[in-house]
Amino acid sequence: MNIGILGTGSIARKMAATITKMQNVRLLAVASRTVQKAQSFAKEYNIPRYYGEYSQLADDRDIDLIYIATPHSRHYEDCIMCLNSDKNILCEKAFTANGRQAREVLEYAEKKNLFVSEAMWTRFMPMRFRLDEIISSGVIGRISSLTADLGYSIANKERIMKPELAGGALLDLGVYTINFAVMAFGINITDIKSSCVKNEYGVDIHNSIILNFDGGRTALLHSNAEAATDRRGIIYGDKGRIEVNNINNCEGIDVILNDGKNISYKTPEQITGYEYEVEASLKAISEHRYECPEMTHEDTIFIMSIMDKLREDWGIKYPFE
Repeated sequence: MNIGILGTGSIARKMAATITKMQNVRLLAVASRTVQKAQSFAKEYNIPRYYGEYSQLADDRDIDLIYIATPHSRHYEDCIMCLNSDKNILCEKAFTANGRQAREVLEYAEKKNLFVSEAMWTRFMPMRFRLDEIISSGVIGRISSLTADLGYSIANKERIMKPELAGGALLDLGVYTINFAVMAFGINITDIKSSCVKNEYGVDIHNSIILNFDGGRTALLHSNAEAATDRRGIIYGDKGRIEVNNINNCEGIDVILNDGKNISYKTPEQITGYEYEVEASLKAISEHRYECPEMTHEDTIFIMSIMDKLREDWGIKYPFE
């Protein structure tokens, strides 16, 4: 199958480097806001076609799947544009700026019988399923809480700083901590409490979130665009704990039991980790399915609704909303 990349930023580069090393898929085209940027990107990754307008990529009849790697603020319009051109979509997280946009995109895709998935790569990785197995085994006993932390020193990047770009730590980093909690504890959230610190432009620059789940389980989440953190996720049970090293791209899982026994699980060799979401998307398309079980449309809307609630509580509204 042929893939096109819409956008030429750092995450698009990582995806391009990934696809060029994959089998049974070809990176056919790339589009940027200028033909010069597109041409430079295409030359770097040996991509046959390049376009100076996003719509030209959407109109390329040979493309089977478009990977959207533009800022959050553009995801909605770029998804609609690609769907209008009958293209299947793998769109970077956060899927859109808000839940309303997400629902409109997914409803339109359903009408068009086209595949759409949010590129929440942690949902597709083998270590995600390893974590599921460890939790289900009951090895750490009755689980009562978890913590998840993700931070990078990226506060000076425009996509983080500016509300017009749907900026803030939540949509860029907090989305990972929330997904980690939901993957571990499910969707039955009974209460949400939170606080944030805003930058001079009025978007959250770091935040703290408490999610209460059914069964008396609690998730304590922190994301920070001002500082690099340990990026760990820890799940606590009455017989021990599970430590996930890097919730953004798992580098291994350690099970530490109260009786002194430790069990370690290594991450399998991978290209970058992005290959799993691409493989899942192409498999779904080949089987004429319109979503991935790893990240269903329902999952996407649920996570977006949580982030909408958080932003409402913080008084953060993007200019285009």
